Amino acid sequence: MLRAFTTFLLLFINLYAINPTVEELSWPNGISFLNFLENNKMPLSLFYELSSEDKELAAEIIAGTKYQILKDKDQNTIQVLVPVSDELQLHIFRDKKDNFSLEFIPISYQSYDKVVNISIQKSLSEDLFDYTGSASLGIAIRQIFKGEDIDFKKLQKGDRIVVVYNQKIRMGKPFNTPEIYAAMIETRNKRYTMYKFEDKFYDKNGKKNDKFLLVRPLLNARITSPFTTKRFHPILQRYRAHLGVDYGAPRGTPIRSAGDGTVKFVGTKSGYGKVVIIKHAGGYETLYAHVNGFAKGLKTGQSVKQGALIAYVGSSGLSTGPHLHFGLYQSNKPINPESALKTVKSVTNAKEMAKFKGVVSSNDALIKKAIAQGETDKKFEFFPNIIEF
Repeated sequence: MLRAFTTFLLLFINLYAINPTVEELSWPNGISFLNFLENNKMPLSLFYELSSEDKELAAEIIAGTKYQILKDKDQNTIQVLVPVSDELQLHIFRDKKDNFSLEFIPISYQSYDKVVNISIQKSLSEDLFDYTGSASLGIAIRQIFKGEDIDFKKLQKGDRIVVVYNQKIRMGKPFNTPEIYAAMIETRNKRYTMYKFEDKFYDKNGKKNDKFLLVRPLLNARITSPFTTKRFHPILQRYRAHLGVDYGAPRGTPIRSAGDGTVKFVGTKSGYGKVVIIKHAGGYETLYAHVNGFAKGLKTGQSVKQGALIAYVGSSGLSTGPHLHFGLYQSNKPINPESALKTVKSVTNAKEMAKFKGVVSSNDALIKKAIAQGETDKKFEFFPNIIEF
């Protein structure tokens, strides 16, 4: 019996000793994908052999992004998973010949429709995080109600918020910004409710009061490559993503600022070539890449108005021809710029209004049910990481 137990113990120790370890880390600020490969002793050819589009995608990895790295007992890298969008991740792994390979694959996650109903105890963001585990839900709510007569700094204890949303769960934790279908805030005996329709938010009457409206940075330009977080290329037989919109235009075409803001960056960025980044109100940033040159005197920290000249179309960096790559980010999350462009401020078409009323009715039913049932009593539970290498 003792011999059997000793044999089992030795086997367990040996198995444990060779068991690889998984680390979840945050992507460092200022580190490019090329730097990452070098720091982790992986071949730089993984970057140089990428297509120009995929090099652009690798340049989209944002500081603070949670990624996973699998190492053996000697701390040699075996596999890496780095999210590059809501739907796609970069996967580095050793093949059968023990050589490193790289691919873009869909992110494995679960998706749940949820309704959270809480009364404010500390603050909107803190209370939503306590119940949902999402740090970005509160930020999103503030943006949705921007333009409404709500002072979030003056929300009082006991004020109510109900949110109908969808949350992605990846490795036991909320992943990326939730998709909000409707939200209601009750404060000072008044209710405000907004509903998502055609990627924009409206009140019950189909109207909205946006204070932050973008215009296209190029006049009358055609879209040569739309925004997508995940697309399976039928010819290349692999997944691709494009986290911005490309507008085709002749070299030297003036580029205008899409909104009021402050210049955050003017210079060169990896595969994007010459770049301008403008910081706007509400956590928004716009990126203008592959430009040929900058407007005279443009510099970091400078205030610009919507429509101000900032650069000229070119093909600097990894570009196959003259065009503008236009990116929009909210709290570092890439979103479709076309969804934030200046458009009509209300739903006026009769057919669309009928659809909108259906959206209002279904979400109102969920909100009323949540309020009738009382406080949301089940907080989000964090689970240990489950790595799907």
